[in-house]
Amino acid sequence: MTKVLDKLNWRYATKQFDSSKEVSEEDLETLLEAARLTPSSYGLQPYHIIAIKDKGLRKKLKKASWNQPQITDCSYLLVLANKPTFGNNLVDDYVDNLIETRGVSKQDVEGYSQLMKSSLLDLSDEQKNSWTTKQTYIVLGNLMNIAAEMKIDTCPMEGIDNSQYNELLGFTNKNLNASVVIAIGYRSEEDKTQNFPKVRYSKKQIITHI
Repeated sequence: MTKVLDKLNWRYATKQFDSSKEVSEEDLETLLEAARLTPSSYGLQPYHIIAIKDKGLRKKLKKASWNQPQITDCSYLLVLANKPTFGNNLVDDYVDNLIETRGVSKQDVEGYSQLMKSSLLDLSDEQKNSWTTKQTYIVLGNLMNIAAEMKIDTCPMEGIDNSQYNELLGFTNKNLNASVVIAIGYRSEEDKTQNFPKVRYSKKQIITHI
């Protein structure tokens, strides 16, 4: 078995974190850089990532998370917030960054810019929200895998009251919506779930070769 698969078998959705163990700032920055480097549709990254260490804020967020202890016991809580709606600026800002980063002209990327706009701007607000929400889950998956490589525990969490999160984090006027959160830290030795066999379907049941 490869080391990658070893790490994936090691990881689990941690239910009980050891609050006395902290993820270092260096490791946090590695995880956040991995999140930044995560691929997204067209490269547009229609989301924002909030890393929360503040204990007082996390106590408030815990109440908006069905009082799940991971919110306050983890080392950091990462909130992945999607942009529920957008206009020309989503593409225009990306194109400006593309031009600056790659040293190309606006004319060089005009066709790509129009392609993105024609594909995205006519979507309904419901479709835009759905699309940007899906992008946050690509980040979520990458974060869990990179954390496992670093032997850092995680727990992805959808059990949150999005509207309360949005209010507490000041998202309402920022065109952001708390899509999903991920708690990061180190497992407690008392977390019995770490010893449970991983329940997955066999390759034969879930994979088809054609």
